[in-house]
Amino acid sequence: MSNINKKVHANINAALFALSLERRGARPLHAQLTDGLRELLRAAPEAAGLRLPASRVLAEELSVSRMTVTTAYDQLVAEGYLVTRQGGGTYVAGELPHLAPPAPGPRKTPEPPRPWRPFQPGLPDQSLFPHRIWARHLDRAWRQPDPALLDRPDSFGWPALRAAIASHLSAWRGLDCTPDQVLITSGAGDGFDLIGRALLPHGASMAIEDPGWATLEHTLRGIGITPVALRVDGEGLDPARLPQDCAAVNVTPSRHYPTGVAMPLARRLALLDWAHRVSALIVEDDYDSEFRYQGQPLPALAGLDGLQRVIYMGSFSKLLSPALRIGYLVVPEALISKLRATLAVTGSRASLVPQPALAAFMASGEFATHLRRMRRTYARRQAHLLDALAPLSDCLDLAPDPSGMHLCIGLRPTLAARITDSEISRRAAEAGLTLRALSSHSVLPDPPQGLLFGYAGFDESQISAAAGDLCTLLAPLCAGRS
Repeated sequence: MSNINKKVHANINAALFALSLERRGARPLHAQLTDGLRELLRAAPEAAGLRLPASRVLAEELSVSRMTVTTAYDQLVAEGYLVTRQGGGTYVAGELPHLAPPAPGPRKTPEPPRPWRPFQPGLPDQSLFPHRIWARHLDRAWRQPDPALLDRPDSFGWPALRAAIASHLSAWRGLDCTPDQVLITSGAGDGFDLIGRALLPHGASMAIEDPGWATLEHTLRGIGITPVALRVDGEGLDPARLPQDCAAVNVTPSRHYPTGVAMPLARRLALLDWAHRVSALIVEDDYDSEFRYQGQPLPALAGLDGLQRVIYMGSFSKLLSPALRIGYLVVPEALISKLRATLAVTGSRASLVPQPALAAFMASGEFATHLRRMRRTYARRQAHLLDALAPLSDCLDLAPDPSGMHLCIGLRPTLAARITDSEISRRAAEAGLTLRALSSHSVLPDPPQGLLFGYAGFDESQISAAAGDLCTLLAPLCAGRS
């Protein structure tokens, strides 16, 4: 036997004698030994042709019966891993390599996600988030947690956070509600899912705005709700066009998403009248109403209604960070029991971990300070964006917006006659920009043409550079050259 074969033989024997068998396990010892020996041989194709220890010797080393070893050997002979030879002895099969698993290929390291690109809408500037303050609240909440945090959680969410949200809405949105009416969710999708399952009959219809939130139609269909798209105009959704058999309607009255128009008071009152008349629910999505740059924030529709037929929906994704995955509903008192009954079955999807920290952050006043700082910053960035896009004023309908985190800018007829918003979006993507087409938010035919410019998440230098790239891209089209 060569020195190499002697080394392989010694290694195989050492590994065999070191096999661990669970004597109190549910599986028989011979089955455990068979599995262990099989894996050993599959991992060592160089052992082909070597002689294994006699059954008596291996039985003594492993402190098992000789029958246990011979049963394992016989099984592996039947599978082709071992062979017996005349005159005695059990050997590793000579053609063992074909039984070995394929060699693993090089492991691929997952690619990190691409950084956000201008002009991605709906993105807050997370570099300005008070990370140290937030970390302090998170540490305090969980270093010595309130015993209630470790108990069975309330399905509506952490009580202190619900109280902080109720106080915030009273001060910022003029919405009078109690903490009992606040329900913590993991975001808008979770909120719609819960409303559909708990409050609407299967197959019911919900009217939605068109253009609107691009994924809402898919979300509703996934929970058995039929979306009915209605085209909005310069004043948002027109209540006169609402079908009488709709069980609910979703609206963004303070600032329509994505066009940015506000619903006037006359339409708000007509919408409430429709809901009371047909016993329908209104879901008011107030996704970024805190960022208003001119005048006072518009009153919430739920406040006009006194929270009778309106469910108010909010989120911290735009105010703080999408990574939080924390949103909320404010619901009429008459609906609380139905929602709790559903949550008793499904459980809450909102993580409890950030909730006590967020409650403390809001109660301390630091949340309000952060919002005021962001409001000033975003107002400056919107003005900077409009200045940077001024060279395109002949082909883009540039105008300021009194609120929000993005501008929805229409295509002037001279540009719209030459190119669609979706084609501009495609070309912008090739140039390294995320410029959403307004038409991509529509499901109805003949969608309006426009572009969404998110500015909140990018500083002035990024906005200037991105606007310069877009001017280079669109200048030939504005001049009549394709």
